[in-house]
Amino acid sequence: MKRLILTLIFGCMTTTGLVAQNWRTDFSTAKKLAAEEDKTIVLVFQGSDWCAPCIKLDREVWSTNTFKEYAKDHFVMVQADFPRKKKNDLSEEQQAANKKLAEQYNKRGIFPFVVVMDKEGNVLGETSYQKATPEEYIKLLTSFSG
Repeated sequence: MKRLILTLIFGCMTTTGLVAQNWRTDFSTAKKLAAEEDKTIVLVFQGSDWCAPCIKLDREVWSTNTFKEYAKDHFVMVQADFPRKKKNDLSEEQQAANKKLAEQYNKRGIFPFVVVMDKEGNVLGETSYQKATPEEYIKLLTSFSG
């Protein structure tokens, strides 16, 4: 009986789009996946627990069903988070990996900073928070691919 209930709950979550955005945190794995699935990489630099525009971008775009549905078929989403609160500390390995990504792709330390890349990791375009609907933000991200 418990199994049936859990199956029904998970099934409802999946069909209503309540499954969370599939964020990657390992850039090498993301590049492999993008190459295998012929997808665009979207690398997001954020301060998830302190950066107001980052939180707004997450709420208004990344967390919407519209964006998640589009992203699962077109993007490999990579998150480089820089939280400040102790309770949200990342592992030392993840902090080092995020710092390395920032040194390469976010030298000016902008938050949020969104880098759109082809499947090989070549930069196609950059953006930040925009007051936009999920559909408008998707259009912006896809415009970098030409």
